[in-house]
Amino acid sequence: MATIITMPRLSDTMTEGTVATWLKKVGDKISEGDILAEIETDKATMEFESFNEGVLLHIGIPEGETAAVDSLLAIIGKEGEDISGILSGDTATTESKETAKAPENPISTTEEQVANTSELPKGVVVVTMPRLSDTMTEGTVATWLKNVGDAVSEGDILAEIETDKATMEFESFNEGTLLYIGIEEGNAAPIDSLLAIIGPAGTDVSGIASNFKAGAKPQAAAKTVASETIAPQEEESIAPETTTQGKRIFASPLAKKIASDKGISLQQVKGSGENGRIIKSDVENFTAPAATTAAVQAPAVAPKAEATTAKVFVPTGEVFTEEIKNSQMRKIIAKRLAESLFTAPHYNLTIEVAMDDAMKSRATINSVPDTKVSFNDLVIKACAMALKKHPKINSQWKEDAITINHHVNIGVAVAVEDGLVVPVLKFTDAMSLSQIGASVRDLAGRAKNKKLTPSEMEGSTFTVSNLGMFGIVEFNSIINQPNSAILSVGAIVEKPVVKNGQIVVGNTMMLSLACDHRTIDGATGAQFLQTLKQYIENPVTMLA
Repeated sequence: MATIITMPRLSDTMTEGTVATWLKKVGDKISEGDILAEIETDKATMEFESFNEGVLLHIGIPEGETAAVDSLLAIIGKEGEDISGILSGDTATTESKETAKAPENPISTTEEQVANTSELPKGVVVVTMPRLSDTMTEGTVATWLKNVGDAVSEGDILAEIETDKATMEFESFNEGTLLYIGIEEGNAAPIDSLLAIIGPAGTDVSGIASNFKAGAKPQAAAKTVASETIAPQEEESIAPETTTQGKRIFASPLAKKIASDKGISLQQVKGSGENGRIIKSDVENFTAPAATTAAVQAPAVAPKAEATTAKVFVPTGEVFTEEIKNSQMRKIIAKRLAESLFTAPHYNLTIEVAMDDAMKSRATINSVPDTKVSFNDLVIKACAMALKKHPKINSQWKEDAITINHHVNIGVAVAVEDGLVVPVLKFTDAMSLSQIGASVRDLAGRAKNKKLTPSEMEGSTFTVSNLGMFGIVEFNSIINQPNSAILSVGAIVEKPVVKNGQIVVGNTMMLSLACDHRTIDGATGAQFLQTLKQYIENPVTMLA
C-alpha cells in the first residue's frame, strides 16, 4: 500500500515549509534512511529523511514552492502502483503519514490529537521519548533533573538523555507540574515510549499512564505528545555549552551553529541576550582580537577513559567471563562500520612525510603569545587545502551519481568512553591554524562529556583519524561514510634518513589514505597525497 508523506513540522513554530531541493525524483528507488529533500523552515534548512522503502511515485510540492504543514509532500509505494485514487481523494485521512515519525519534529499537543489513550484532562501533556538524532531508535535516561511534584516551566531541562551519538539535555516546551515519570534513570526505551506526564498539580494521571503502557501504538502516541525535541537551529531556546574550563556558556543553538561555521570560539564572544546569553547577532558582529585566544591542543583522538567496571579478584585457575551491555553508541558504531567495510571497496595508500620543517614551523608559531597549535592542526589545515585542489577526494557515492563537495567539512575522530564520535569542522579551508586548534579542543572536550549536538557531528566530507599520540606508527582506518576517504595519521618517528646522499637523523610521519574505489581511483588518491605531503613538509605554503 502506498504511503503518503506530508510536509513535516520541523520546529515548534513551523506552520509551513518550502522545498529547497529534491534529492530524489519520481521513479527513484527509496530506502529507509534516504534523504528525500531539503526543507526550509522558519528557522533553518533541514534534511528530511525517509522512513519507508519503495519507489517515489509522486511529488506534491515542487522545488521552491511553499506549503502548510501536513500538505501532501510525496507518495512512496510499489513500482507501477496506481495512486490516482489517493491523488483524487482526501489525503488527510490516509492511514500512513511519515510526518508522525519525522526526526526532530516537535508536534504541539492538542486534546483532539489523542489516540489509543484515554481522553486527557485539561492542561495535561504526555511527553514521549524524543528522536534526538537521525539514527536513534531508543534512548536512555541518564539523569532526571526534575522530580515528580516539581514545577516545570517552559524552557526547563527535564532530563539528560543518552542517544547513540551523545548525551543531550531535554528541554520542556510545556508548563505545569511533573506528574509522572515513565522511564527511570539508567533505563532505555524506544522512541515514542512514555517518558513523562506534565499537567496541573494534583491531577490523577494513573489511568493515562496505565492505558498508554497497555496499548498505545508508538505512531499514535507520537501524535499525543508535545515531542520536546531539541531543535539544533532554534534561536529562542537556551542551549548551554560546556567549555573546557568547566564554565557553562549560554548560547542559542543558532548562535552556536554560526560560530561553528565561522570557526569562532564562543569563549571570546560577549552575549547581549538575557542573563548574558549569546545570540545570533553577537556572533555575526563579533570581531576577533589581534591575538587569538590561546588553545591548548587536544589530540584528535582523545585517550580512552578508564573502564568503569570494578576490578574483580579472580583466583588462579578459575574460568571467569564478564558481559558489558552494548551502549547505543557501540551498536551504531558496529552497524555503520560494518556497512562501510562491506559495501565500499576499500584500498589504502601510504606515504612517508618528512617532519623536520613542520617541527620548526610549529615551534615558531607557538612562540607567538597566546597561540598553540599541534601537529594534528597542521595536518587538518593541509588536508583542507589539498581537498580544494583535489575535489574528487571530497566526494560521496550514490547509485546514480557521484557528488563532488566543493565545500570542505573535515570530521575529526575523537575517542570517548563508549566508542568513537566524529565532530565536524565546518568550512575548514576558511579556518586559520589557531581557529582549527581552538575548535578541535572545544569539540573534543565536549565530545568526551557527551555534550555535542547532532548538528555538530553531521555534514563531514572527509575525515582525519590520529593515533600518533599513542605511539602508533602506521594504521588503516575504515571510511566514515558517506565520505569517500579517511586519512590515518601516525606518530612522528626519529630515525636515520638519507638527505643529499648522506645518512642523517630525521623525523618522519606515516600517512595512510583509505579510499572508496567506487569514487576515487588510485592515481587520484596518490596525487592528493603528494599535494598533502608538499603542504606538510613546507608549512609556510599554507600561510600564503
